[in-house]
Amino acid sequence: MSRTWSFFPAVALLALRLCGGMKSCTIRSTPGPVVQRGSSFQVSCTFNCMCGAMYSDHPPKLLKELTSTEIVVNVANITKNVTYSCRCKCAPELDPCGLDIAAGYLPELPKNLSCIYELKENQSRVVFCTWSLGRDTLLWSHSVLWVMALSKNHTDGPAGYNGSTKEAGLSSASFTAPSSVQSISVQVEVRNALGSEKTHFVQYKLTDIASPPTPVLGSPRCSSRCCMIEVNQSVWTQHLEIQFRAEPHIWTYSPDQVVQTGPEQCWSTGQCWSVSSLEPFTFYQFRARSRLSLWSRWSANVFSWTQEEVPAKELDVWSADAASGFKSLRVYWKPLSVSSARGRILGYRLSVKSRKSGSVFVSNVTANVSNHMVEFCEDCEVSVWAFNSRGTSPPATITTAQSKVKPHEVLPPQDVHVTAGNHSVCVSWRRPGSSPLLAAYVVEWYREGNKMEELQWVRLGRDDNHTLVTGVKPFECYEGAVHVVYDQRSVSSSRFTGVSTGASAPSAAPSVQETVEGNQVTVAWTTPPRGERRGCLTMYTIYLEMGSGPLQPVFVPAAQRMYVIRDLSPARYSLWMTASTAGGEGRAGQKVNFSIQQETGLSPLVLCAVAGPVLMVLVCLYHSSAVNQRFRVFFQCLMLDVVPDPANSNWAKDSLQGKGNMNLQLQLSNSSATEEEEEPSLVDVEELLLPPPLSCPETELLHHQTNYIKSFSHDSYSSAHTQTSLDFTVDYISSHRPGHMEEEDDQEPFAGMQDFFPSHNLLTEPMELGWKLTLNAVRIDCSDFLLSEV
Repeated sequence: MSRTWSFFPAVALLALRLCGGMKSCTIRSTPGPVVQRGSSFQVSCTFNCMCGAMYSDHPPKLLKELTSTEIVVNVANITKNVTYSCRCKCAPELDPCGLDIAAGYLPELPKNLSCIYELKENQSRVVFCTWSLGRDTLLWSHSVLWVMALSKNHTDGPAGYNGSTKEAGLSSASFTAPSSVQSISVQVEVRNALGSEKTHFVQYKLTDIASPPTPVLGSPRCSSRCCMIEVNQSVWTQHLEIQFRAEPHIWTYSPDQVVQTGPEQCWSTGQCWSVSSLEPFTFYQFRARSRLSLWSRWSANVFSWTQEEVPAKELDVWSADAASGFKSLRVYWKPLSVSSARGRILGYRLSVKSRKSGSVFVSNVTANVSNHMVEFCEDCEVSVWAFNSRGTSPPATITTAQSKVKPHEVLPPQDVHVTAGNHSVCVSWRRPGSSPLLAAYVVEWYREGNKMEELQWVRLGRDDNHTLVTGVKPFECYEGAVHVVYDQRSVSSSRFTGVSTGASAPSAAPSVQETVEGNQVTVAWTTPPRGERRGCLTMYTIYLEMGSGPLQPVFVPAAQRMYVIRDLSPARYSLWMTASTAGGEGRAGQKVNFSIQQETGLSPLVLCAVAGPVLMVLVCLYHSSAVNQRFRVFFQCLMLDVVPDPANSNWAKDSLQGKGNMNLQLQLSNSSATEEEEEPSLVDVEELLLPPPLSCPETELLHHQTNYIKSFSHDSYSSAHTQTSLDFTVDYISSHRPGHMEEEDDQEPFAGMQDFFPSHNLLTEPMELGWKLTLNAVRIDCSDFLLSEV
């Protein structure tokens, strides 16, 4: 009895444990877990409770909830994989149930079934078959190749070989055919969970699908125009195809270019083939295949560079116009194309040769340079070469000398018209009637203000009248010219400016600086930064505002950088500027403030009040003899030493009869009686040179050392009284009587002759101090001239 009671607790414990792992429901779909995309079906759940709910996807999305033991959901036009789940909401201790629905397609019928077999060196025959599977079924699929081997006596098979997929939509399988097999029949079957598709059997004769092994190529050995390639084949064939290409071009094969060479030209035991008519310094790739009944697969690619040759073409050279006053010329050139360079360009060589002097200047520049500054001369020839490891290109020459056609004899291109498009500009013109027969055209362009840094050009023929310039940046301003070129120089040109492929309002304003002068203000500015102009600037606008309101705006052409606003009324002003393009007016710049001050009328009165008394004091001081004498001494220090030679005066030429002799004829009296003329007395004048004063100090004596003149009379009496003195002014020529200036001023004999020998005046005539004698600076005491014979 005790054993019976102990059995029931054990059964109860086991039941509790089983209930703890019970599921709350059972879920299923009418077609099963795999369905075809686009189909419709039902999913149902049977619950172990009365509070079931159905969900889809993850995180779960409630589809339906019922107080029933079963829930059914209709699914229409399914387009993707979906997960459904069910659970009892009132019994969370029960596990939920779920179902993953996979949606896909039925397999398509395999296509393009083909088989080949490679003939190996040991005569083994491996058959390799490929086929395409069609569209992706979106489900796990499996393909099988079924093979039936047909010999003379019997048929083996079919045997199945699993296919493998290495590329999307392409599958393959291989097998070994016994030597007794003469033909095979193959079939491909593809299947997945929804169904299967298979092809009909296709029969092949092995002799019809035989293919040689893939050739093996050695490293090419190349000259500048030809490459030698070693080809190794394990099975000899009569047909070999070698293709080559220079990237990015397509593969090329030409029987005339690929020739088998003799054993004497081959450096190995294999076959050697020559590929000719190649381009110098070009990277080539090579591949090969051979054929029995079918072509083999392509070999692995081998590659090599051909060797260099001398550059085949001269450079395209142009130059920037030499600005006035400059002694240099910038020469530009375009890099050669790969086909013209025929090698890696190592650098460029420039020479400047004068046709007159024959002197030559040579300069070498590196390969990464495309322009160079050379010395400019009016009769020079500039030549440019490109060179590689094999030599130099033909010279490209431009001249600065005068050609047979003078620039003024050739009209520039007429009616130059520029049309801007999207990232391109069309430049057209009309050929002038006076263009020389051998003339051509050059169209140059560059961003505004950047000619030296960004000059570009294109050469055109004589009959061309337009060109399309590409690579033009939007919202940039360009300018350029159309040149008539003769004898490698421009003989005339027509310029164009303000070209832009897009324009919008400038995003920045000019930077303004004002200067006020009286009732006018000078406004100077700098242009907005290049990246913020947004096209070609057309004009500037100056806005001016005073306390009473705004004034009329001032419109200034884009070429100006300064403007003067005149006749402004006294007030406080605010000034700002904007820049405009064809796309509109840009934003306003920062305001600057300035004031025009009221002009006062007291300035001239104050000036007259101050200057009047000063002038009167100066006049009074001048009339003082002491002050006059001081001024006279002071200004003598400022006089120049070089004065006209007195011998060149008319009076001296009429009076002088010999060197150092001066003849003066004087009336002895004022008598009107007529007497016989007597021989006049002659006065000999001798000039003695004395050293000049050492300096002109501030406290200088009134009398200076100067030239001394002795006069000699023919009378013995006068000669006996002749003496010398150094204490004389420049106004005095001594007589036979000694004396000083003070005595002469008191006596002043013959005052009537002062008009003939005028005294020096400080304010009207210059005074001579130095080594030369001037008649205008001389006063002579003529008392000894009046000698009587009584």
